[in-house]
Amino acid sequence: MNMRRLIPRLLVLLALIATAAWTVLHRDQISLASLEAEVRSLGFWAPAAYVSLFAAATLAFVPGLIFALAGGALFGPVWGSLWNLLGATIGSSFAFLIARYLAGDLVARKAGGWLGRLIEGVDAEGWRFVAFVRLVPLFPFNLSNYALGLTRIPFLQYVVASVICMVPGAVAYTWLGYAGRGALAG
Repeated sequence: MNMRRLIPRLLVLLALIATAAWTVLHRDQISLASLEAEVRSLGFWAPAAYVSLFAAATLAFVPGLIFALAGGALFGPVWGSLWNLLGATIGSSFAFLIARYLAGDLVARKAGGWLGRLIEGVDAEGWRFVAFVRLVPLFPFNLSNYALGLTRIPFLQYVVASVICMVPGAVAYTWLGYAGRGALAG
């Protein structure tokens, strides 16, 4: 790979590592209360800021549960579900594209043996594999976004399957945040 292609990829990778490292170092400052205070202070722009924060947090490996619960607590079950789904979709789509940009070609060329067969199987299943990963809570959301970017699953299939299959989880966790807020308020 020539330097003109390598340097931008390294910069993206370093930015991603720096963001994840910052998140780990400041994990005690990431809480539902601080997120709520910041987002509520933005008034009309709160939904856009919330969706942007959710997307960025997805890239930085922040647990999505914090945002899913916050969406319900901040915006209610309907709007919260919509904003949660939008933030998760944008974040997962960017993670998919970053992984594909950084290492998709390398993995396609170098994968052999059992890894090559695994990737071929995932590629053959396409959207069905994405649906499986989204519907089974066994797979870590943030990590699977990047891992799926290393496959040859078409981007549109990935996004459509992700959106459809993330709806049940988004609605459930949003409602839980909404109900939890109500329970705490008495």
